Amino acid sequence: MKKIILMITILLSAFILVGCGKYGEKDIIKDLKEKMKACKKYNITGELTIYNNENKYKYDVSASYKKDNYYRVSLKNKINNHEQIIIRNKNGVYVLTPSLNKSFKFQSEWPFNSSQTYLLQTLYNDIKNDNNRKFKETKKRYIFTVGVDYPNNPDLIKQKIYFDKKLNIKKVEIYNKKGNIQMLMMFDKVDYKPSFKKNYFELKENMNSVNTNDDTKTVSKVDDIIYPMYMPKNTHLDNEEIVKKGTNGERVILTYGGDKSFMFIQETASKEKDLLTIPVFGEPEIITESVAAISDNSISWMSDGMEYFITSDKLSTNELLEVVKSVSTMPVGK
Repeated sequence: MKKIILMITILLSAFILVGCGKYGEKDIIKDLKEKMKACKKYNITGELTIYNNENKYKYDVSASYKKDNYYRVSLKNKINNHEQIIIRNKNGVYVLTPSLNKSFKFQSEWPFNSSQTYLLQTLYNDIKNDNNRKFKETKKRYIFTVGVDYPNNPDLIKQKIYFDKKLNIKKVEIYNKKGNIQMLMMFDKVDYKPSFKKNYFELKENMNSVNTNDDTKTVSKVDDIIYPMYMPKNTHLDNEEIVKKGTNGERVILTYGGDKSFMFIQETASKEKDLLTIPVFGEPEIITESVAAISDNSISWMSDGMEYFITSDKLSTNELLEVVKSVSTMPVGK
């Protein structure tokens, strides 16, 4: 009888131990799924750092979401307060430059067609969809190492996503093939009960909310011509031309010939009197110091009062991005 009681006690103890197993990777993913399913809106604030060789480009980030796929991401350059805003609403996807009263409208599935360091849904999807993910637990953190999806930058291959023990997102690190960190998103606060104004996700409302502290100035003359530091093999500068742009501005046209020919245009930026929306067949993407409009054979962006445009039917999008990264003009720090 005593043996029977002892056996029952051992079996019960075993069942209890199994039932009270350690909270681990599968439980965390399940809870993250439930958290995303229940999420109707949020606002995230933090700081994004982009690394380009020895340079760092820092942004203050405010990322907002509302159910029915409404998104608003404000990216403010920390050296000059220049602000750009990415919006997704029922009318489409936009990249706004309020200081110039100008926007680009994209035919795009952003933010669902690539990884995003500052949006909870895409971070969760990256974790869920990677069958080769790695999980680590420390005293204060849960850490997932998973793949990334940056179609225009295949050199970026993985990310580390950090949560605290209450599953609050704390940090995201993006790495390239060499194992060097390329982007760092530090989260200050995630508010799951924010109050949004009625037109918070609308184009005109955001254009009218231009930051008066934006130190970016419009200019009428190209003081210094910027040349790419990266040059594709067997490619050279063929022609350089400076022309007048309207009644108050200049445009520099650099034409490169050779095996990988391309055209690089830089021109003075001016504020539009009326809201100007330019249709783009491509994707919005942060390059280093700006949110660029990227299509199959061209990239356009703005930096420090100048507008830039590069186009080629010989260079791939990845090669165009290499040229673009080599002409960045405003690092925040080293």
